[in-house]
Parts: sequence; structure tokens; C-alpha cells
Amino acid sequence: MGISAHYFVFGLEDQRYALGLAVVLRVIRAVELTSLPEAPDHLLGLINLGGEIIPVLDIRKRFHLEYHEIDLNDRIIICKGAARTIAFVADVVEGVVEFAPEELDEAVHILPEMEHYIEGVGKLNDDTVLIYDLDSLFSIQEIEGLGIDDFRIDTPVK
Repeated sequence: MGISAHYFVFGLEDQRYALGLAVVLRVIRAVELTSLPEAPDHLLGLINLGGEIIPVLDIRKRFHLEYHEIDLNDRIIICKGAARTIAFVADVVEGVVEFAPEELDEAVHILPEMEHYIEGVGKLNDDTVLIYDLDSLFSIQEIEGLGIDDFRIDTPVK
């Protein structure tokens, strides 16, 4: 982590997380999700974004946080992963930040047991920001195993 980099920062409960800016496509207000019967427990539902069906994954479950009913103040963050476009719900969106090298610590030095998920740890004001790799956070096998490729939703989100 030798050069400054841009990250997209979001919050769940009182913790701040970040993804590399390049993987974040769009942020929308919370909308009603289309539920799937017998869906995996990490799939909250689907949205139709301009004709593209996007799975909305439960990032709170990934972080072992308590279930949170989606409300109008939440945001859906749409990201481009290696396998497909995915989305997840965040409580708050902080926006884009640039971390200089001295503001970042590599995960291997702080959280070696989580190095396969976490790229690093940043300092933002008084907060600690855990920087995740999207494709490690939601594996290709998980995403391909959702079984939603042939599913259709008639009402697109604008």
C-alpha cells in the first residue's frame, strides 16, 4: 500500500467499512426487494436496475451483525464483482475518501487471520475503517450459487 488510493466508505451500526472505489457502480435509496422462495440466507432479495437483475446480499450476516429491517434511510450499494454485479444494504454512506499511505496499515500486520477478506485498515478522523476486497468478501462460488440468472422482475428501479 505505497500510494494514495480512493475508497468508498459506508457504515453498518457504529463501524465504518470501505471498498476500492473502482468496484462501486452506484448508490440508490432503499427500495422494496423481490424475495425468492427458498433463497440462501445470505440473499435478501433482488432488484431490477434498468433491466439488469441484481442480487442484494446480506452484508450484515457476513459481519455477524444483528438483522436489521431495511428502512427508507438505508442505501443500496451496487458493485461490480468478478462474477457479476451485486448489491448490499448499508445504514449510512460516508462517500469517497482518499487514504495516503501513512493513513493505511496492511491487514497482515493488524489482522493476519482476516487477511483474505481485509485489504487494510484506514484511519478516518477518529474512526477506524476496515477496507475489504469485494471478491473476497462475497466469493464467486457464493454469487454463482444464488441461482438467479433466469429470474425476471418486471418493475425496474430508476
